[in-house]
Amino acid sequence: MQPSNPNPVDRDPQGRYPQGGLAFQHRDLTGIAQLARHEILYLLDEAEQWVELNRQSHKRAEVLSGLTIINAFFENSTRTLLSFEIAGKRLGADVVNMHAATSSVKKGETLIDTAMTLNAMRADAIVIRHGSSGAVRLIAEKVDCPVLNAGDGQHEHPTQALLDALTMRHALKLAPGSDLNGLKVTICGDILHSRVARSNILSLTALGADISVCAPPALMPADIEAMGVRVFHDFDAALQGAQIVMMLRLQQERMQGQFIPSPREYRYLYGLTLDRLAKADAGALVMHPGPMNRGIEIDSQVADHPTRSLITDQVERGVAIRMACLDVLTRRTRRVPGWNALSGDAA
Repeated sequence: MQPSNPNPVDRDPQGRYPQGGLAFQHRDLTGIAQLARHEILYLLDEAEQWVELNRQSHKRAEVLSGLTIINAFFENSTRTLLSFEIAGKRLGADVVNMHAATSSVKKGETLIDTAMTLNAMRADAIVIRHGSSGAVRLIAEKVDCPVLNAGDGQHEHPTQALLDALTMRHALKLAPGSDLNGLKVTICGDILHSRVARSNILSLTALGADISVCAPPALMPADIEAMGVRVFHDFDAALQGAQIVMMLRLQQERMQGQFIPSPREYRYLYGLTLDRLAKADAGALVMHPGPMNRGIEIDSQVADHPTRSLITDQVERGVAIRMACLDVLTRRTRRVPGWNALSGDAA
């Protein structure tokens, strides 16, 4: 099934957004921090048509036919890479995946040289995942096409935050255009090293949610209160009244030194079990960006719960959000009416 109304100019009869390209004025998507509230809502609403398409037997549109998308992943990934690849192909684009393990970066090529090489190939959009914070923005400054951040160091993971917000809206049966005003969300785990936590805090607070973060003191960023969240070190206390519980894994690959006494003690203090989930709001829903460490930050009975877990829903919404981002960011290239030029910040 093709989207019933593929013209983005005509898809907002209620006038919730500025017209055409004014609804989303950025060339790139390097982080949630660059977005206004209405731009976050615009991307969420644009994803709705792709949620519906992805549930049909024929899951292909030709919106990006003739365009080339490069997924340049300098850091290992499974679900994010697959999600972007599926998103591009379902929109009709030619999709090329570049893995760092087989790239010239392993031979000593600089990041800027790699960016210049990718730019010379005349891609229409580049999706970047990199282990260093700020690397995606650096590449975006060196290339001529839109760049999407698929995760950079401990900085941001914007499409994960967008898909999480979309998942919450669907689970709560909120209409398109709705924000998350007053929703109580508790994020627990390795907050210090988590780009997912940072992007979610930025996104959810912009949408009006009430955010609590919980972690051992060694895994809690200094001055995180400045982001407008409540800070807890006691997980049971953090769960009081929570309607959404988002668990994060311990990112051992980013840790240098001893941040927790042992996985067993961490599970005892910060693992989400069914008994602990009962301390949250009645019917509280559970999320996890993956990959999960079952039996450490989350038990299988919780992760696989048939009515409380939204984890597989997050994966489904991820494809739709990435389709929306690829669609929106390439509209100027495709000369979609009303999207002929950037009207504001081109970041």
